[in-house]
Amino acid sequence: MAPHPVVQAIIDLSAGAIGGTACVLSGQPLDTAKVKMQTFPTLYRGFVHCFVSTYRQVGLRGLYQGTTPALMANIAENSVLFMCYGFCQEVVRFVSGQEKGAVLSDMQKACAGSVASVFSSLVLCPTELVKCRLQAMHEMATSGKIAHSQNTVWSVIKSIIHNDGPAGFFQGLTTTIAREVPGYFCFFGAYELCRSLFAEYMHCGKDDIGVAPIVFSGGLGGACLWLVVYPMDCVKSRIQVMSMTGKQSGFFKTFMHIFRTEGVRALYSGLTPTMIRTFPANGALFLGYEASRKIMMAQFDS
Repeated sequence: MAPHPVVQAIIDLSAGAIGGTACVLSGQPLDTAKVKMQTFPTLYRGFVHCFVSTYRQVGLRGLYQGTTPALMANIAENSVLFMCYGFCQEVVRFVSGQEKGAVLSDMQKACAGSVASVFSSLVLCPTELVKCRLQAMHEMATSGKIAHSQNTVWSVIKSIIHNDGPAGFFQGLTTTIAREVPGYFCFFGAYELCRSLFAEYMHCGKDDIGVAPIVFSGGLGGACLWLVVYPMDCVKSRIQVMSMTGKQSGFFKTFMHIFRTEGVRALYSGLTPTMIRTFPANGALFLGYEASRKIMMAQFDS
């Protein structure tokens, strides 16, 4: 028996929250290195140099700087993302004239994931703004770009409210949406296609392919997402961190400034730790989501 739509939404939301938690805990140090390299591309020679320098200067705590807002960001984003993903699949069925509960193609699921990402961006942007600022706070202070550094989540939140008001939490929203929509089309498309290929090869249903194929499919989806949207993510990080100085421009001006003064390479600064992180982090995301959702859905099949 299929659960009530409200119960289904709660299941998808809960499974997304569990997946988001697994994603952060498995990849936070590499995400910190990514944000530092995006914001200060000339400060570090490469991923290893950034990683080692952060550890020497601030210790292990420095690599986990921003974990609290990262957890908040990922739990909020993935809860809303997967809840809306289920809802958007129903919308795709309606638009394409299919019956309720009909199996969608991998392309249709990719479209549903892309639309769902618009809604998740609204909750992701404020929490990711706080996370990015905390992660790059040490470099902003030592470079003299800010007079006083804030080292706690609450101090960053107070600073944003004091300087920019509630609207300040949505700095970088346009870039976030521009990143998420094409990114999550590739993310869900690659994930579902990879699962379909595993299911065909193993002669079983997509829900029965096992742990390793799910982790690999999730990692591949994450890799496709980042390869497509990485320059936009770099611009987003720069806007959200540099807006602490009160002088940061919008998406297009920031993009052109980086392109003209630092070159194309700067738009891909931090790609190495991102690609290393994507397989364990996104594999854990989908494993947490699929496993917890399967357990919760099983309560309605008996």
